[in-house]
Amino acid sequence: MILNEQTVKAIRADIPKYPQRRSCILPALTHAYRQVGHLNEVVYREIADVLDLDTIQIAEAASFYTMFPKQPVGKYFIQVCHNLSCSLLGAESLVEYLLRKLDVKKGAITPDGLFTVVTVECLGSCTTAPMMQINDLFYENLTREKVDAIIDELRKKG
Repeated sequence: MILNEQTVKAIRADIPKYPQRRSCILPALTHAYRQVGHLNEVVYREIADVLDLDTIQIAEAASFYTMFPKQPVGKYFIQVCHNLSCSLLGAESLVEYLLRKLDVKKGAITPDGLFTVVTVECLGSCTTAPMMQINDLFYENLTREKVDAIIDELRKKG
């Protein structure tokens, strides 16, 4: 079993808060992600068992959200928006710059375990493009200089 007792208890505690068990899928995915660091079929099955739902219902919800990586990622999960607004304002060159700076391939983890860079569809911050999300924080109106400062600060934190 992947999910620990604390995560299972948190999921079960959320069930009465929702009119239908399906409504508890997103909070359950969040609890599981916070514990495991990514989601996969085993996690979907375990959540389905706790919620007494079909595994496919859990997988369908998880596949929609980019905030839930489907494989292990670095400590800092960098998601760069590459939708229209961000692309027009340089998202592709920003991604290339990040990959070179971190010496990593898209979707891979840096050797120090700190970073994973992926591209995602719209993160909902089109007026502040180009932008990226690192874990739960948005970084907007990005330039190479801003990216350098962000990466340097995260490296200091380890």
